[in-house]
Amino acid sequence: MTETDTAAPRQRRLVDLAPLKASPAFARLWIGGAIAGIGSQMSIVAVGLQIYAITNSTFAVGLVGGIALIPMIIAGLWGGMLADVFDRRRILIIASLTAWASTLALVALSTWDAIAQDSGGHAAVWPFYLVTTVNAVAATIAGATRSSVVPRILPPELISRATALNGISIGMMVTVGPALAGVLAATVGLPWTFAIDAVLFTAGFLGIWMLPSLPRLGERVSAGWGQVREGLAFLKRAPNIRMSFIVDIIAMTFGRPLVLFPALGATVVGGGPLTVGALTAAGAVGTLLASVFSGPVGRVHRHGLAVSRAIAVYGAFVTLFGIAVLIMMRIPHEASEGWSGIYWPALVILGLAMAGMGASDEISAIFRQTMTLKAAPDEMRGRLQGIFIVVVTGGPRLGDMYAGILASAVALWCPPLFGGLLIICLVGIITRVTRSRTGQTFRDYDDRSPTP
Repeated sequence: MTETDTAAPRQRRLVDLAPLKASPAFARLWIGGAIAGIGSQMSIVAVGLQIYAITNSTFAVGLVGGIALIPMIIAGLWGGMLADVFDRRRILIIASLTAWASTLALVALSTWDAIAQDSGGHAAVWPFYLVTTVNAVAATIAGATRSSVVPRILPPELISRATALNGISIGMMVTVGPALAGVLAATVGLPWTFAIDAVLFTAGFLGIWMLPSLPRLGERVSAGWGQVREGLAFLKRAPNIRMSFIVDIIAMTFGRPLVLFPALGATVVGGGPLTVGALTAAGAVGTLLASVFSGPVGRVHRHGLAVSRAIAVYGAFVTLFGIAVLIMMRIPHEASEGWSGIYWPALVILGLAMAGMGASDEISAIFRQTMTLKAAPDEMRGRLQGIFIVVVTGGPRLGDMYAGILASAVALWCPPLFGGLLIICLVGIITRVTRSRTGQTFRDYDDRSPTP
């Protein structure tokens, strides 16, 4: 290797595209997932708007996550086990088709509500809870399986770069999807918003369909709860991976203000669906920028320390969000629907806080996911990714419940203000005092010698 070759990595600032060049299978999976993910994020925003329109209740919106939580936990554990036992491509296909069917059901339910509104009423809300739960279960299984595929189609040295690229796709999803959902909901209506998600799904399915066969490596085993228990037992012996899950649960439980967006758009900021889409997209912009400028991640080896600091920054931005809402609620202004009804100082400040949250969360996610994929053996990756998906999807749903209940009981500013302070304190303490059998803390984790 020449001097020029060794200097290039040190000078890199932008994201490394090497994983896309090294593996056509990964490239297809990444591109298709990004396109389909835009539609999925559209539906997430649209479901919140739909239920708020039916019930006029932030608590009812928060129940979307709360009701799906237990089924998602079971699906993550069971689906990760299936990914370790059977062909991962086959599991992905079945889970993706189930998610697609549930999206088509949302199209039908939203159309039913639109027809009911013409008669002065609304559709029942419980079918939306049922269908979104099925969708969440299928997405959990697909997500766990998809993540465990990456180390099979890429060399180990490219995994952190692939994780950064996934951050770009997530950034695109949650930037374009929510913004598009807000515009579509305000123009053509919610049924068409769900329908476009169903169309975009086909791109993601093609990326999955074109994967090679990915059977289990090593000896065959039987599927069952015994395999699930084996995965949990491994996690018990893996303090670094376990801590990466714990700190993320803390951040997502106490730093998740998305469920507040419909109420903020209606009463504090104005703009209705437009503000919901703009605030959600602002967080995605932060995620996207952090991923685009993720070139230096390959030079960072103290992943535990990086995660701890990134989550502390995340907590600071959550606190800023709560302070901003508190101040804006005390400033006299008139909030109403449409662009003209937006109180722009509030939207700008909250948008900046969301962008900071998105960027810091993405930095944390890059190192946490790399840690899980590199430190765990292949025969455990499906189950650990199942637990990881339960954390990254179940944590936000706990956060939705926390924010919905506290906002209803106190005020809209309360969940983010107190939640952000809790994140900073809790993560700062447990990452310093919790030690492994070797006496090292989570902050001592070194990627050059990955240990679970």
